[in-house]
Amino acid sequence: MMTRSRYDLKHRGSKCLNCEHPLDKSDKYCPSCGQLNSTKKLKFDDFFSEFFSGIFAYDSRFHRTLRVLLFSPGKISKEYIEGKRMRYANPFKFYLSASIIFFLIWGFGNSFQNLEPIVDNAELEQFAQDSLATPNLIPTPGGGEINLDSLITNQQRNAKRSYKELYVPTEDIDTMTYLDAGSLKFDIYSRFYKETTIRNAETAMDSLSYRQTAYNHWLYKKAVDWNTLKENPGIFLNYFINKMPFIIFFYLPVFALFIWFLYIRRPFNYIEHLIFTFHVQTTFFILLSLELFLDYIFPGNWAFTLFNFIFAFYLYKALRGFYNQGRVKTIVKFILLNFIFFILAGIAAIISILASFAIY
Repeated sequence: MMTRSRYDLKHRGSKCLNCEHPLDKSDKYCPSCGQLNSTKKLKFDDFFSEFFSGIFAYDSRFHRTLRVLLFSPGKISKEYIEGKRMRYANPFKFYLSASIIFFLIWGFGNSFQNLEPIVDNAELEQFAQDSLATPNLIPTPGGGEINLDSLITNQQRNAKRSYKELYVPTEDIDTMTYLDAGSLKFDIYSRFYKETTIRNAETAMDSLSYRQTAYNHWLYKKAVDWNTLKENPGIFLNYFINKMPFIIFFYLPVFALFIWFLYIRRPFNYIEHLIFTFHVQTTFFILLSLELFLDYIFPGNWAFTLFNFIFAFYLYKALRGFYNQGRVKTIVKFILLNFIFFILAGIAAIISILASFAIY
């Protein structure tokens, strides 16, 4: 709690020091921005009092939001769109807070840092040499056989080709299609980096006699990143997981659009569907955080199984509570929404991984 002397009348000013809104002596706080009306200079104890009061202040809206969100499915979304907003935390900010906390908790016990590298050429060569000891034939539909050893050897031989064997001058690349040229240059850059270990794109372009363009620099950097990630894929996966709260934040509006179509006859606009979506997803992260906490204390799959049943029941109750439809309709739409969710999640995951790698 802040020192009482900062509230004294003798320290109150005639205007807000923050926004310069005119004030009376009776104004304890500025009605415009909410800052304390005090001209008293900060002292050491005032500074730390304000610091710790900001950390440990009890926010009744947070408590009420969490309680209603968890134990009254659908109620908070309904009351929020009806105008009862001051009693609850903003659904979008609350979602970001819950998701970030969840991924922090998840990060304590999960890491991709020690993942095994993707199979490299040395392993492929060793496998090919081992297989030469005995012929490895596989049947074909036409009754013939294919020597798997020769396929492996060819693959290994192609993998060991130098960038010089693939090199094409700029003049010839300019005659190719955009996709073909990009694919070829990426392969050349990748092999050039493996052979020279040159990470600087400008130096590499000079060595290869390619133009110093932003696209060539970016493509070379991606070739370097790709080789680095093959050796340690956990680096990229950890990077990707750290971006998940924000990726999902932009994914949910797309999912809310499908909910809008599914409940097109109900008297809700798109934003109201979106608020419901964010409340449900926030609950998902809160429950999953509890599941992770229980799993750390009592290892096993029972906590995750329990979480799935609880969240499925919660989602059903939230749909019924918010949209006020019968059991049969709600169950049918519950199944459809889960089907749509997993399809969209798969598409979003692919797009997000590609986009994340592009900006990595």
